[in-house]
Formats: sequence, C-alpha cells, structure tokens
Amino acid sequence: MNIPNRLKLLRQWMQQNQLSAYIIPSTDPHCGEYVPEYWEARKWISGFTGSAGTAVVTLDKAALWTDSRYFIQARQQLNGTGFEMMKERVEGTPTQGEWLKQILPAGSTVGLCGEMFAQQEFEDLQIEIAPELQLASTEDPFTALWTDRPSLPEDPVYPQPLYYAGRTASEKLSDIRTQLESTACEAILLSALDEVAWTTNLRGSDIHCNPVFVSYLLIQHDKATLYINKKKVPQAIADSLQEQGITLAGYSQVFVDVANLSSLWLAPGSTNHAIYQHLSENCLIYQNNSPVSLMKAVKNEAEINGFHQAMLHDGIAMVKFLHWLKPAVQAGGQTECSIAEKLNQFRSEYDDYQNVSFDTIAGYQAHGAIVHYEPTPESDIPVLPEGLLLLDSGGQYPEGTTDITRTIALGPVTDEMKRDYTLILKGFIQLGLAKFPEGTCGTQLDILARQAIWSEGKNYFHGTGHGVGSHLCCHEGPHQIRMNHMPAALRAGMTVTDEPGLYIEGKYGIRTEDTLLVVPFMETEFGRFLQFEHLTLCPIDTTPIELSLLTPVEKDWLNQYHKHVYETLLPYLSAEVTEWLKEATKAI
Repeated sequence: MNIPNRLKLLRQWMQQNQLSAYIIPSTDPHCGEYVPEYWEARKWISGFTGSAGTAVVTLDKAALWTDSRYFIQARQQLNGTGFEMMKERVEGTPTQGEWLKQILPAGSTVGLCGEMFAQQEFEDLQIEIAPELQLASTEDPFTALWTDRPSLPEDPVYPQPLYYAGRTASEKLSDIRTQLESTACEAILLSALDEVAWTTNLRGSDIHCNPVFVSYLLIQHDKATLYINKKKVPQAIADSLQEQGITLAGYSQVFVDVANLSSLWLAPGSTNHAIYQHLSENCLIYQNNSPVSLMKAVKNEAEINGFHQAMLHDGIAMVKFLHWLKPAVQAGGQTECSIAEKLNQFRSEYDDYQNVSFDTIAGYQAHGAIVHYEPTPESDIPVLPEGLLLLDSGGQYPEGTTDITRTIALGPVTDEMKRDYTLILKGFIQLGLAKFPEGTCGTQLDILARQAIWSEGKNYFHGTGHGVGSHLCCHEGPHQIRMNHMPAALRAGMTVTDEPGLYIEGKYGIRTEDTLLVVPFMETEFGRFLQFEHLTLCPIDTTPIELSLLTPVEKDWLNQYHKHVYETLLPYLSAEVTEWLKEATKAI
C-alpha cells in the first residue's frame, strides 16, 4: 500500500481546512471494536491491520498508538510508512494529547470526524489538549480521499429465533422502558450494534465475524424506531417488527429525530459526538451506561442452553481437528493458513454453522508470540513436527458464539516451553476454580491467572477474560477480567473467557482459553457466592506439561475436566476419533 501518498492527500485536505493535525480512530459511528470495511480508514491511512489503534497525523509527522497485543505486528506493518509506533499504556509513551501539545504550536486546531468518536472520548481529549490546542469536529475526509472505498453492506437482516433468544423483542422493550421511567427521560438511543441486534432479536452480516447490522434504535415510552437502510429488512421481518411496536426509518433520519427530543438517555461511551451535536440546545441529556449492556450480558435460560449446544458442536469439530492435526503435520505440507482452513472445514460440517467468530489465530513458534497474529498468504509459514502451535479460534452458531485457545506441542519442545506452558495452565486452572461473593469484579480475580507467572517475573499485558455474546460479538462487556480496574461485577448468567498467556518474542507464544459461565455456588450468612462452569469441550494438550509444577488439586481438576469432555463428546464421534480422545483425556 502506498501509505506516503495517502498521507500526502490527507495533509493537503488538512491544509485546506486549516487543521494542524487529524485523528483517525479504529471505530465507526457505533463505537465498535470491529467495523465494516467502509469505516476502516485507520487501516487505509496507516497500513496497520490490527483491530485496535489510533492514527494521528500532523502536517509533518505521523504516529499510531496501539496496545500490547499488537506491538510486534504494528512495528512490522508500520515500517517504511512514515508512521511512528506508540506503545499505548507503556511508561514513557505520551498520550495522543500529550504528543500533540509537544509538537504543535499553541492555538493549533486538531480535527476529527465527530461520528467516529464517542462523546466521552471527545470530551476527555478536549480537556486534555486545552487550552493550548483546539478540537474541531469535521465531516469524514475519507469520503473524498479514499476513492476506492468499499460501500456499506446491504445484505438483509435475519431473525434470531425465540427458542434461542428466550424473550421477545416486545418483552425486552418493556424491560428497557421500565429502566427509562426511572430517569424521567422521553427516550433512550441505542447506538451499540450488538445492543440493537439483541433488543430486536435480529442478526446481520455487516461486520466480518460479528452478526450485527448498521443501525440505531430509539426507544420511547409508546414507540420504538429502528434506523436502518430499509433495503436490508425483508417485508416479513418489517411486519414482525411492526407487530412488536418497532417502526422503520432511514439510517440518517436518526439525526433529524433526536433533534426534536426534549430529553434523552445517552451512553457517552458508546454514542458518537455527532449525535450530541444534533441535539437541541434545550434537550436535557441523561448520561449513563445503556441498561441493555447488562441485560444482554446476563444470559437467560434459553441463551444458556444455546451456549451448551454451540459448545457441543464446537467441541466435536475441535476434537476431529486435533485428531487430524499431528499426523497431518508429520506427513508434511501443512502451513498456518492450511491449518486454519482445515479447522473451519470441520466446523462447517455442522449444517447451521455460519462463520468464524473472529479470524483464526494460528501462530506457529515465533508467530505465536504475536498476540493477535492472523496468518495471511504473505506471512504464512510451514508448520513442522516440533515446537508449539498457538491456535485461538471460534465459531458463530445460531445457538451461541464460541471462543477457544489451545497451545499444541507438535513434536519435541524445550524445557523452557514446558515450564512456561505449565505456568499458564496453572493460572488457567486457578481462575477457573475461583469461588467468590456476589459483587466481585473481574479485576479482583485477575491475580489468580497471573500468580504462577508473576512468581517467576513474567507477565502478559492483555486482559485475562471478556464476555462472549449469544450469537453476537465474541467480545462483550461490560464485565472483564484484567489487571486494570473494570468495575462491572460478575453475575450469575454471564459468560466470560479464561485465557492467560505468555509470549516470548522471536520464540513462541502460549495461551490456554475456555469460555466459562458464572453460576451460583452457595449462600451462607456472609451472602451469595458464585463460581465458574467450563462451557468449552476440548482436551488440553498434556504432552508439554511439567507435571512436577502442578499441585494435586490442579491435577485433579484437569483429570475431571477431561473426563467430562470425553463422556460428553463420546456419543458423537467415530470409533477412530473416540480412541484418540480417550488417549488425549487419560488421567495424568
């Protein structure tokens, strides 16, 4: 990609609009982590393809901030582009605002597209750079500069059946209106695409791997309006929505309609600045997190049953794949890309399988140390019968969404690999064994996953766990398990991943991950306590374990888990695969 020429075009546009700098985030008007190709302007301007990053361009400099998952990848992809890589949240790295204040003259104006910035981010940045610099919201410059820009998708939406959703859209609207009444607001606007999809019991294909569709949903006390490209809504679905009290309007009509409201509930972290700009000066704004975020995160009985079914389908595919893997590597000719494609083929044997829930991370040896490495034809390498393969993957099923990581020894491994593999396994088991009182947040549990590696002066810098959607986005909040404080409490019915890792640059990466369900544990005079149930059904490779490092409790947990995996999957496997699984799950 000719990044220097693209920078030149942007700088010319900046000069024409009296801007000294321009900020290009990774998001879209719905503040999403993953976005339609139409809004991948940060990728277009920088050449960096990771899912998280912010590009900042001045008239003579350019820099890109990204987090620890992408440090290695960003350094490689930004080489020769004119962009400097900034290691986000690493000591010594300036924030975007600090960097701009260091290099721009006082009085300079910094531009950004208001639709691409959450209101909270806009306000925080405005405060950070004032009074030296001014912040200006502009139209999207890439409408003109990006001449071969992809169009917005027009694929139709489809229903999420009630037997998977558990509650009708009208019932969900009633719950939301109950929350709305407590604010005395006239309406609430849902901007996050997974919240709109969950509330309407619809799904779409506008974003790769994420079954959502570009839209807004305005919920008032007596009506609800879905703002969407109407071409995307089949008549039968439009009629069904109408029956449940939801009418359709054009996507851009939302800016007109919110301007006529006297009061509105908005979530500043997921509503873009442009929406705020269109509000009447007299509009009373109630700013708080959307209630749908928590409603969606706490799965109902139908959704929990769906997760069990999705994990069963996924477990069958994973076991068939693992049975195939090592002999295929031994025979030769396999690469990271061919392995990822083969796993997708096994998942596709289930008729209702839809797609991967994210692009498969198949990192062999040194590539495994690139936390979110995705093999491409350019980066693909042969996979040999030695060392470690880190395989992080997932599937989208109508019943639910899966996310699983296994690190597999394809042959001889070093003592260092075995020790690190076992330390990560210990953290994975210890977190999964946790018992904790209601009200506990993920940050309070994070140390359980890290204690074993911390004791040897090692660490990983990504989160330990995230929520998983019910046939929705693989990454779901508001709860997380990570070092930095995330206040959302874990509640019974939430799904969350358990995925500690360790990455030795230039050598190998290790991660083990299951998806867990938060369930009741017990109630005592001290209150209600919760625990985790492992939903994932797939053996953990025991060949690289240094058994002397595992405690009796950890060994017993692993044996019981493997017994459960074997007994659950046994009825669905051929005799040959069953024999392999029996060996893979034997007690250690």
